Amino acid sequence: MCRNIKPLFNFEPVTTDEEIRAASLQFVRKISGFTKPSQVNEAAFSTAVDEIAAIAARLLSSLETNAPPKNREVEAERARARSAQRFSSRPAAGR
Repeated sequence: MCRNIKPLFNFEPVTTDEEIRAASLQFVRKISGFTKPSQVNEAAFSTAVDEIAAIAARLLSSLETNAPPKNREVEAERARARSAQRFSSRPAAGR
């Protein structure tokens, strides 16, 4: 699950609230072990996602760098290339 959490700092365009919330949701899913919590746990789960999203947003807004912002499309293409290389070098299952 956590492989879906992407770096959010120093990108152009700037990270959106939706991206921060999605990363927070993945984090809470990972540490709780729930993909979808039961009704009895839903309030605690949602509160945790909201609080982590707020903390993450504060963190991202307080970080500083001299590096130029990264381009989302370029970084996505690099990730696709790494993934293709990683999975193309694996032997097929059952052989």
